[in-house]
Amino acid sequence: MSNPIFSHRATAAQQPRNKGNSVCEFDAILALARESGLLITLDGQIGREKYQSVAGSLHAFQRFAEALCEAIDQIAPA
Repeated sequence: MSNPIFSHRATAAQQPRNKGNSVCEFDAILALARESGLLITLDGQIGREKYQSVAGSLHAFQRFAEALCEAIDQIAPA
């Protein structure tokens, strides 16, 4: 099952044009996850690559999905 919004974002994440902007977007997504009640833990780091885990309840995951959809709606052209 493919969602065009998220598949577009995944493509952009795989080939970032502006690495600084990509990092900023990633930090914003992690902030949404934390605000929704998900726990983000740093499992390890090798060089610049961070390995993180996300854990939480299904209700927290639902809040995160809703917040992410709202954020995408705000930046999507009308």
